[in-house]
Amino acid sequence: MTKTLNVASDIRVFQPEGHVDFHTRHVTTIGTSEEKEIPNRAFKRILKRAMDLGVSDLAMQHDHYLYGTDKR
Repeated sequence: MTKTLNVASDIRVFQPEGHVDFHTRHVTTIGTSEEKEIPNRAFKRILKRAMDLGVSDLAMQHDHYLYGTDKR
């Protein structure tokens, strides 16, 4: 039986994205696919929650948008 398992890798360690039910004495093969590289799980969670607010200067004017200060 074939199962698809998504894992994150930091070159030496494969970390599954969820619970994995491996059985002893069974052969498991991990392959690769062409997907965008995401450096770590925390950044991946941020990307899932990110949304386009339609504000092109958000990074430069974050105080204005967060606290209502005058734009610089």
